[in-house]
Amino acid sequence: MKLLRTIRLDASDTFAFPAAAEPGEWAVSGTFVFSDVEPAALKGKQRVAFRSGLLGFPSLGWSTLAQVVEATAEDRRAARDALAHCLLARFGAPDLAAACEAADEEIEFAASLCEHPPNTLIAVHRTVRVSAIHEAFRTLRPRDVDRRWRAFSFLDAKAEDEPIETVDLAKLTQRENG
Repeated sequence: MKLLRTIRLDASDTFAFPAAAEPGEWAVSGTFVFSDVEPAALKGKQRVAFRSGLLGFPSLGWSTLAQVVEATAEDRRAARDALAHCLLARFGAPDLAAACEAADEEIEFAASLCEHPPNTLIAVHRTVRVSAIHEAFRTLRPRDVDRRWRAFSFLDAKAEDEPIETVDLAKLTQRENG
């Protein structure tokens, strides 16, 4: 079984989001946070969280990336319990049973994004289409031996009609240091 954990590659999450997730927290999509919000009305850091944040818990902070990790049944139960308590305490779940059911659904969806090798990174891009929130998930995989010049490749986790993007972290680092 695999689940998602937040990861922080640099400090950008700490100033991009209203609250940054702690590295290593369990993560879910977190779209439910915006279920009662008009996305067009979001501004600043809230808008960034809507567009590209994965929800870490128990901090309920946002992360740009989450990492696919191996997990045990005990890990999954602990993640479900932690998220259920957040749903009960911060999102008004009517009782613990309802919170556990909702947490199970969120974690099951997050686990469905983990059909990749461990250490694969997951990113989300949210948009509003015809009054509904649409999520596109991308994977970032470590460079392969044949493409040493490229640190990661962006690939759609599910077939989308958007082009494949790439980023060269080595060049970005050189520009910052040079």
